[in-house]
Amino acid sequence: MKKLLIIAFVGLGIGLSACNKNEGSSGMTKVSVKLTDAPGAYDALYLSVKEIEVLSSGGRSTLAVNSNPFDILKFRMGKDTLIATQDIPSGQIQEVRLVLNDTGNIVVINGISYPLTTPSGQSSGVKLKVNETLEAGVAYTMLLDFDAAKSIVQTGNGKYILKPVIRAIPNAVSGSITGVISPAASNPKIYAIAGTDTLGTVSDANGKFWFPGVAAGTYKVEIVPVSPYVMKTIDNVVVVTGSTKDLGTITIN
Repeated sequence: MKKLLIIAFVGLGIGLSACNKNEGSSGMTKVSVKLTDAPGAYDALYLSVKEIEVLSSGGRSTLAVNSNPFDILKFRMGKDTLIATQDIPSGQIQEVRLVLNDTGNIVVINGISYPLTTPSGQSSGVKLKVNETLEAGVAYTMLLDFDAAKSIVQTGNGKYILKPVIRAIPNAVSGSITGVISPAASNPKIYAIAGTDTLGTVSDANGKFWFPGVAAGTYKVEIVPVSPYVMKTIDNVVVVTGSTKDLGTITIN
């Protein structure tokens, strides 16, 4: 059975990439948190992030998020949005906690806005177990890939629940896969498979898809469209660290 690499927050390892030297800081590390999106079939998905808490051997730090609710669906196909940046004590990260506001989280479907509630167990924030070292004077970026398609759950009474599903993107040690599915009306799900590990995404309105943060290796790409279109498989897709594997236009019948 395929083991999905797209994981709910708990147990997630965060990819931190060194960006530059921050001269003059002693015992402190500048941490920036960015969000990017794996597409979902919604008109819009507004997230209202309250704060981000980082627990490390250097202490507990709260990163303020100076942002109004934003549409995460605007940040896909390589785009991202910075939601927090702050100097925090250096040391070994043990846990990251992302806290959403109680209101302001909204999904728009067919032009209608629906408020999103979160399970009561997540009211204090969604915890991420992390094992990374923050070095003094070195700036790091924490990039989180929010999977919109898997994060929204519809209940039996027509309401919607937000159960965030996120994948860490190790910026400095990965590549990516992209391509365009034709016709776009086939609305396919796309999977990149290496052994028992599977990444999943969907194409956008133009048929384009993009897998960021893909570890180097050889993958099988499966394209699973809606009926009556037929599934297609592309073997031996080689991903190289630091580069994008462009599969071009893929036509399905």
